[in-house]
Amino acid sequence: MFEKLNALHDKLRSVRPLSPESFRRLSEDFMIDSTYNSNAIEGSTLTLEETALVIKEGVTIGGKPLKHHLEAIGHRDAYYYVENLVKNKYPVSEQIIKNIHSLVLMDRQMDKGVYRSVPVSVGAFHPCQPYEVPGKMEQLILDYNMDRQRLHVVERAAVFHLRFETVHPFIDGNGRTGRLLMNLELMKEGLPPVNIKFTDRQRYYNCFNHYHKTGGDTSVMTALIEGYAVYELERYIEIAEQSDALKTQQPEDFRAENEDGRAQ
Repeated sequence: MFEKLNALHDKLRSVRPLSPESFRRLSEDFMIDSTYNSNAIEGSTLTLEETALVIKEGVTIGGKPLKHHLEAIGHRDAYYYVENLVKNKYPVSEQIIKNIHSLVLMDRQMDKGVYRSVPVSVGAFHPCQPYEVPGKMEQLILDYNMDRQRLHVVERAAVFHLRFETVHPFIDGNGRTGRLLMNLELMKEGLPPVNIKFTDRQRYYNCFNHYHKTGGDTSVMTALIEGYAVYELERYIEIAEQSDALKTQQPEDFRAENEDGRAQ
């Protein structure tokens, strides 16, 4: 299990690192694409191009709700917060989860980082009662720390994501927060973040349906995340190898890029 992913991960470690400027651009492109897809899954009407304009230029898109503009900005800020958590190797905690949620839920000031106080339903599924949420979240973290010792990071991320969404601790923003937490764990282990596409939303929903109907089988979600992770690893390796070839052909240009202060 995970043989192809592990081999690709090893290969990524072996290739020469991207130039800091190339890495910055790759990170920004991913942030915009994942912001679009994650928000679209939750009902945002902004297109990919509109999302980029809102995030990068601060443009207001005529005819689109203010809520969707704020969601784009909030997801951007939350993604960069996650990158900082990865850089500083912070472990997942309830406070980290609340911090991410506070950034995601920019449009609902009173609910930012606050566990829900009312019952909710997600389609035909009914998460736990509000009074159960604090205890469920505490157990979620305890179980995750135990899983760190026995599960591959991809399976661990899948299990955590399924359990988090099952608790559904917040009144809104659970999906976006959960996908950011999933990427936090992947990135901490040196894997690229994954971008669950809006066009794959039904397959993504089916992972939750399967988990609930089978009483806890996580294999379908694990396979989904693994597939996305393999795709991202192959993409990163291809970009790194192309960059490496350019460095060999034009070493002076790359030396100048790293000396002029534009790179990370």
